Amino acid sequence: MGFSLILIFILVSCIFFDLLSPTYGYDSLDPNGNITIKWDLRQQNDGTQDILVSIYNYQLYRHIEPPGWKLSWKWSGKEVIWDMRGAEATEQGNCSQYLGKPQLPHSCEREPVIVDLLPGTPYNMQVQSCCKGGVLSSFTQDPANSMAAFQMNVGSIETMPYDFKIGLPGYTCGNATKVPPTKFVIDHGRRQTQALGTWNITCTYSPFLASSAPKCCVSLSSFYSKTMVPCPICSCACQGEPGSNCVRHGQLHTVSRLPQNEQAPPMVQCSTHMCPIRVHWHVKLSYKEYWRVKITINNLNVVKNYSQWNLVVLHPNLQSLAQVFSFYYKPLNQYGSINDSGVFYGIEHYNDMLLQSGDGGNVQTEMLLHKDPGIFTFKGGWVFPRKVIFNGDECVMPSPFEYPMLPNSSRFFGPSKLCFVILFVLFSLIL
Repeated sequence: MGFSLILIFILVSCIFFDLLSPTYGYDSLDPNGNITIKWDLRQQNDGTQDILVSIYNYQLYRHIEPPGWKLSWKWSGKEVIWDMRGAEATEQGNCSQYLGKPQLPHSCEREPVIVDLLPGTPYNMQVQSCCKGGVLSSFTQDPANSMAAFQMNVGSIETMPYDFKIGLPGYTCGNATKVPPTKFVIDHGRRQTQALGTWNITCTYSPFLASSAPKCCVSLSSFYSKTMVPCPICSCACQGEPGSNCVRHGQLHTVSRLPQNEQAPPMVQCSTHMCPIRVHWHVKLSYKEYWRVKITINNLNVVKNYSQWNLVVLHPNLQSLAQVFSFYYKPLNQYGSINDSGVFYGIEHYNDMLLQSGDGGNVQTEMLLHKDPGIFTFKGGWVFPRKVIFNGDECVMPSPFEYPMLPNSSRFFGPSKLCFVILFVLFSLIL
């Protein structure tokens, strides 16, 4: 009976920790990350209201790529959008009831879909922080470009709209919540005005909702071992599975001739792992007080470039990072003095664009890490990362039992194998 209780405790613990996983929208490396939509009532006119909508990306390392956000909601009544600046509705809808008016509404849709204007929009259509084509930088990489805004004039709203959506895979938005009015600084900071009312809508991200399959994997190698550990087989998909389109090396030139504006389905180089992104971690050199690592990111997607890419690495020695070459680096510092994770990203106009598979379809850097006395070791795979995340998606890591080992060293007895043995013994005793 006692062994049965122990087994039940282990299973319940597994379920509890699984509930805290990123599958349910919680990210331990970015616990407060979200996209916040702010709805400000700026002015109430005779029968209409002026609304300022702002979108803030508070995620530390998840950014919004083209084609960008598509914000939508459902009106509670018969509201229409008379005019917009900084964005536009994709559909005007049926505005026939307003025939004879000096101007037809901008949109009469009950569920309007709003998109950002493109760069180069005429100035009389712009507002501050608009017109980026829906692209939002992560908060770590470029805070100034991590938000967007637009203005609209709407028929009087009796109650707030509902069912907000950001139009991005994996994101779920909550209900509008009334918060203290936003204050605006004007006249070079000498005067403050405030909104007549402010509501916040919070949108959170779940990798599982975005895609049930991983999108990247990690391979490992080291100067002290002849073993090169590849990405695990079928990390992202398996060849021959439905939907796992892949291109063989001799076919690359035909695919690359597709028009750049054509929305082609995802297509990657044929491989054993079938991932569009492969991250290779190579322990390159060992000096007296430092060790050197080379990181290479390969884009195996033959139809997509990755702009403003970033790479998050969890490693205990990052607290002693001495120098990074050809990448920017910022620590995450989410848990006080524990500095074991950080964000790598490209230098603007140099390597911030990861080109599609082919010539130039990779970016790489090297870094120096100081050997901390008492914790540094080449044994047991310590020099390899604990977790790697590309563009917000966690990469598949090789099994710890496959890590390159020092010559004449035995394989370490990892906790996952120990747990398996314990469970096997418990089952044996119960039966």
